[in-house]
Amino acid sequence: MRTQSSATAITRTAIPPAGLRWGLVGVAAFSLTVPLTRLAVGGLSPLFIGSARAVVAALLAAIALTITRQRLPRGAQWLRLAVVGGGGVVGFPLLTSFALTSAPASHGAVVIAVLPAVTAMLAVLRGHERPPGRFWVAAGAGAVAATVFASAQWGGLGRLHPADLLLFGAVVAAAAGYAEGGLLARELGAWQTVSWALVLCSPLMVALTVVAVAREVPQGTPAQWAAFGYLGAVSMFLGFFAWYHGLAIGPMAQVSQVQLAQPVMSIAWAALLLGEQIGATTLVGGLVVILCAATAIRTRLGTNR
Repeated sequence: MRTQSSATAITRTAIPPAGLRWGLVGVAAFSLTVPLTRLAVGGLSPLFIGSARAVVAALLAAIALTITRQRLPRGAQWLRLAVVGGGGVVGFPLLTSFALTSAPASHGAVVIAVLPAVTAMLAVLRGHERPPGRFWVAAGAGAVAATVFASAQWGGLGRLHPADLLLFGAVVAAAAGYAEGGLLARELGAWQTVSWALVLCSPLMVALTVVAVAREVPQGTPAQWAAFGYLGAVSMFLGFFAWYHGLAIGPMAQVSQVQLAQPVMSIAWAALLLGEQIGATTLVGGLVVILCAATAIRTRLGTNR
């Protein structure tokens, strides 16, 4: 009887393979976001990139929603979609676009490496759960490690660059959007959630795009426009299909583990596509931040037994 009960418990707490697979597809798509944003801001304005890519994604979303005749969200779902959109459609794209005008892509990838732990933290708070103190210690250690790395890269401890403040803000914005989006995807569907969030935010992003074009007519190289196209179609739209589907299958805190692979992929892409030199400080800093984030999430896993 005990063996049967134990097997049942293990089955209930195991991470669904489908959740991991979909999560990995999303992470692979997102891993190019930071390097390609860095490439795009070399010729296009950060305001244009951050806003116009959302407009492109919103157009694709509107077409998909119309063709499939999706029902409108109801009541409080619109407010929750505003949280999803504020984090993933408005906050993260704009903040990272401005940050990467001065910060190397590999540097941004290391700072953003705390995103899985912050996502898990917000998922815990959103679910009104009480993880052990070890979870908060590990998550806090990851934030401290990322801060120390960031300040050391700009000349010494305590000397954070404005770009890092933007990157940390982007992490919080994205984590809030991921946590709420993962929950909402269980009600509306994965691609429907990101699509409605894009449509909801589209008036603001269209206005910002108009302002960006009025200030400076976009003139980029073919490579920069290709990077922009990927950011709009994949980073802002298709990638979220897989990511939110994985989070919806969940559990969110566990599936968010796969995002630990994202900074490693992003650093590799930065070296391959941008020719950035990856020094020992970047490698060590990335490993420490990833280790802290992994420890936080694994500690959270232990509470589900």
